Amino acid sequence: MKGLLRRLTPFAPDQSGAAAALYELGGILVICDAGGCAGNVCGFDEPRWFQSRSAIFSAGLRDMDAILGRDDKLIGKLQSAAEEIGAAFAAIIGTPVPAVIGTDFRALRRMGENRLGIPVLSIPATGVRLYDEGAAEAYVQLFETFAKEKLPPDAGVAGVLGATPLDMGRTDPGAGIDEALRAEGAGRALLYGMGAGLDEVKRASRARENIVVSPAGLPAAKYLEETFGTPWRAACPIPAALEARLGELSGRRTLVVHQQVLANAVRGRALSMGAASVDAATWFTLAPELAQPGDVRLNTEEELSQLLTAGHYDAVVADAALRPAAGEYDGLWLDAPHFAVSGRLMEP
Repeated sequence: MKGLLRRLTPFAPDQSGAAAALYELGGILVICDAGGCAGNVCGFDEPRWFQSRSAIFSAGLRDMDAILGRDDKLIGKLQSAAEEIGAAFAAIIGTPVPAVIGTDFRALRRMGENRLGIPVLSIPATGVRLYDEGAAEAYVQLFETFAKEKLPPDAGVAGVLGATPLDMGRTDPGAGIDEALRAEGAGRALLYGMGAGLDEVKRASRARENIVVSPAGLPAAKYLEETFGTPWRAACPIPAALEARLGELSGRRTLVVHQQVLANAVRGRALSMGAASVDAATWFTLAPELAQPGDVRLNTEEELSQLLTAGHYDAVVADAALRPAAGEYDGLWLDAPHFAVSGRLMEP
């Protein structure tokens, strides 16, 4: 069966990605579920939950609510919460239940804005797609809704798109990205949704360029380029603990399994340090404009096992949680945690 995982734990789903993109922006996030999905978002897929809280609510759908599609009841709950909290916006994020019953998220958005008097985002997550797709949708709606004004570019500011703990493996990736930008003379980094708040989102057009650190930020970067002419490029800092071991790849045929932008960064650094060849594979988005010949989008455990046991590679850079799907591969394995895969944070 396509996509069936027998040895690996499930990866973070799209509702978790959407919530991660919006977590720090001061809105009310409503997970449109009966309670379980919101618990998974906060308890498993969002490490910031244990450091700082966000206004994340479960819609608390009961059987008859789901069957009859009582949208007015959901909006009523949202209105009560908004009046108590005073949020700048609200976001309604889908799960498998509204996906099955065919909830009209655009109608929910209109109803919410009419009743609440604040902007409402509606992300039709289904729970069966992966986190990067949900995050990508959330970023695009965020900038479509709030980034309206065309401002003069500021040479000292660079926007950063796609930075969430699910991809970056840290709850504070800003320092590393900021250091990397300053080292290359690119100015100050604004990590939208991780340090840079809603006011910076509204002024996104002033960024001299946007840096995409994961594929989740790519659609928003393209939108900002089309709307304001802001150029973008893909780049991601390599955690120091991982970079310190890349010299071990010298002379080796290597496969990097991670989110695509980090995999590309590892590839470039490993080749500069003498790796014989480096291909990238990912379970998530494989953007054609960022891919090279030999890169692979994985769908099943068997595909990873076949790649590694065919003898094409004698080194792997990937989360150690993927080892059970590696078959009989016994070559060098450099651990590169991916929070969306294993729930493990990276070392700085």
